[in-house]
Amino acid sequence: MRRAHLVAIIGLVGLASCAVIDRDKPLRDLRTNSPQPEEFAIVPNKPLVQPQSYSDLPPPTPGGGNRTDQTPKADAVAALGGNPSRLVARGEGVPAGDSALIQRASRFGRDPNVRQDLAQTDAKFRRSKSIFNWSIVPQDDYYKAYKRETLDAYRWLNIYRRAGARTPTPPPQ
Repeated sequence: MRRAHLVAIIGLVGLASCAVIDRDKPLRDLRTNSPQPEEFAIVPNKPLVQPQSYSDLPPPTPGGGNRTDQTPKADAVAALGGNPSRLVARGEGVPAGDSALIQRASRFGRDPNVRQDLAQTDAKFRRSKSIFNWSIVPQDDYYKAYKRETLDAYRWLNIYRRAGARTPTPPPQ
């Protein structure tokens, strides 16, 4: 009788815990348990500048960029003497400077829906990996989930070197 009660209690606790577990828990758990604000989430905007003519302002685009938003990549390119306008995507989300590369890589054809297909497949993979990654202590399960998907860079470096391919010098292990 006592054993039956114990089994029933364990079963109820197990069912209750299954109901509490969030099945869509992300693999990346970068939360901090600190009450302080996240210092890297606070980003100052660029200073406001009064335009020469208010009629020359572009129309507002909901969800679009703002003239005072930070543009770290464009700012870095400009600081290094480059042309930040080459970073602007056109058409399919490809930066203007990469169109020749995309054309060359696509010379034998390409699937226009590859990004959507990959996103769906990856979402399904992450959902399947997030089912059994519950733990009492929050942890980052990203690397554990994708471990079988990664390559050992030094193993492949040795394979290519033995095959006679020229390879760059890698950083030390």
